[in-house]
Amino acid sequence: MALRPDEFYDHAVAVADSERRLPLARMTGWEISPFEPDGLRVAPLRPPVLPEPARHGEDPSDCNACRDRDEGIWINDHWRLVRIPGVGVPLVLMLYPRDHYDMADLPDELAAELGLLSTRIVRHMQALPHISRAHVYRIGDGGAHLHVWFFARPEGQAQLYGSWLVVWDDLLPEYPADVAEADAEIVADALAACHGGHRSPTSEPAA
Repeated sequence: MALRPDEFYDHAVAVADSERRLPLARMTGWEISPFEPDGLRVAPLRPPVLPEPARHGEDPSDCNACRDRDEGIWINDHWRLVRIPGVGVPLVLMLYPRDHYDMADLPDELAAELGLLSTRIVRHMQALPHISRAHVYRIGDGGAHLHVWFFARPEGQAQLYGSWLVVWDDLLPEYPADVAEADAEIVADALAACHGGHRSPTSEPAA
């Protein structure tokens, strides 16, 4: 059984300093880290807050993802794919179920399609010129409607490897939108050809 919230907090701060600051992560010593360890410090660990605040879209009637269920660069009966604007890496796409599901309550048939779709999206992103990898992330602490991220890593940028990619994305200048849009359309066309559904005019998610 997992530790209770208070037990987890006590366990963590046992290795913290007098300000509840944990030691720097080993990751900050990696050569791919965007930060130099000198002068870097960890924010104080705050005590647990219970109950946790509700995520956006816990009520489907107030869910932006449900409201936008017909928007995306590619759509089929169950899913839609959206290009995320304003990013620093070459392409970021997000996959949503059109109906209101989170990962844990996704019906088996949609879960199976999610696996196939994720593989095909990665395959088509990595087929783009000058893209080395497509990384897949599912977080879910901010929104109750399932959303899966796909990040394209630019070729040759070994410092952007792995788990630091999303941080580098936030540090880099905005990637040219016209280039990202054209690449997103290529992915959408390839997905329509192999998986069905149809490509829609490029649209950006509402803020």
